[in-house]
Amino acid sequence: MVDIIQAVVGLVVLVLASDRMVRSSIRVSRSLGVSVILIGAVIVGFGTSVPEFLVSGLAALEGNIDLAVSNVTSSNTANVSLVLGAAALLTPIASRRAVIRREGALMFASVVTLAAVLAGGHPELWQGLLLLGLLGVATTLMARWASEDPDAVLAEIEDELGDDDPGTGEPSTEAALEGRFRRLRSEVGRELVIGIVALGITLVAADQLLDGAIGLGQRFGLSAAFLGLMTGVGTSLPELSAAIAAARHGESDLILGNILGSNIFNSLGVAGLAATIGPGPLVDVTPIIVGLMVAASFLAGLFAFTGQRIVRFEGVLLLVAFAAYAVYVF
Repeated sequence: MVDIIQAVVGLVVLVLASDRMVRSSIRVSRSLGVSVILIGAVIVGFGTSVPEFLVSGLAALEGNIDLAVSNVTSSNTANVSLVLGAAALLTPIASRRAVIRREGALMFASVVTLAAVLAGGHPELWQGLLLLGLLGVATTLMARWASEDPDAVLAEIEDELGDDDPGTGEPSTEAALEGRFRRLRSEVGRELVIGIVALGITLVAADQLLDGAIGLGQRFGLSAAFLGLMTGVGTSLPELSAAIAAARHGESDLILGNILGSNIFNSLGVAGLAATIGPGPLVDVTPIIVGLMVAASFLAGLFAFTGQRIVRFEGVLLLVAFAAYAVYVF
């Protein structure tokens, strides 16, 4: 019971604190003169993967590379099957062909690159550094593409700022957003303190989640792959809640953008960090699990590309794919 409470409370606090940290990071960054494009492409994109970064990083630091990698593969799979599928049940998710050709292709390339690293069954230090280097390349590309589509970036930042600062009801234009930042600039000191405190809380919460999950695994003989499924789905809850909210408001571009960005950062950044600080052999993360992650990513991309939208029937198929993944891991 203690392990269950520790894991659940750790997960809830981790999700809430990481979300607050992202909001503070956006406000402080803009107050310091960071461009809106970089905020949208880097800070928001990185922020959605903070829970995965912390859980996998701590697991690798403790020598549990299996759990660290399983957290990544499960989170990636959940994003493109559970999250997209659930959102598509509410409303068809429209996708622009340019987004699928660019961000979609980059996401799939990132997932395939991760699969190639994991194929040997022993992520090594140089492979982790390679993934982190490729994250830098991917981030540069995303920033360049974001500069060509500023409206999508502004909408994404507005979404991340949340309801605690609703603004004046102005449309999501750069001038309107800049007006909000000017009003917040006087509070930069407070936001900086809140952001630092939130970061500390996320670290503690991630450690508690990890300890609780490992305790459950030891008590019930659960594999690292299954524990990774638990933490991976748990750390994907922010994407799931954001996707459902966006689907209800018809903002399908935000759904795809968040999922594609999250999987890119997971595959290159989170996995790269884990392999760098805790390389070692994989036991429970089998080639089939890795293959299912790649297959789910391909299936979601195929649905999005054909007809430029994911309809409800395809959403059901994605949910079935996630169920099959979960059953196999279990």
